[in-house]
Amino acid sequence: MRLDKSLKISRIIKRHSVAKEVADKSRIQINGKLAKSSSTVKIGDVLTIQFGNKTMEIKVSELHESTKKEDAANMYEIIAENRNE
Repeated sequence: MRLDKSLKISRIIKRHSVAKEVADKSRIQINGKLAKSSSTVKIGDVLTIQFGNKTMEIKVSELHESTKKEDAANMYEIIAENRNE
């Protein structure tokens, strides 16, 4: 699944356009490598996302097309969340 689409469906980033913008500005890594919005995300991948002053590291546990809120929470597991100063 595309990175920008998976971020939107999992509700890590609420809007598709914002997910695409964040990825294309080199703020997301997949398994330690810089990723673009069109990069493929697989189960087991570790994503590192930089949001302004916050860095979030998550592990992808499920991928599906469902946009239900209950399903979104099961798509990933937060490994680390840090505030940058």
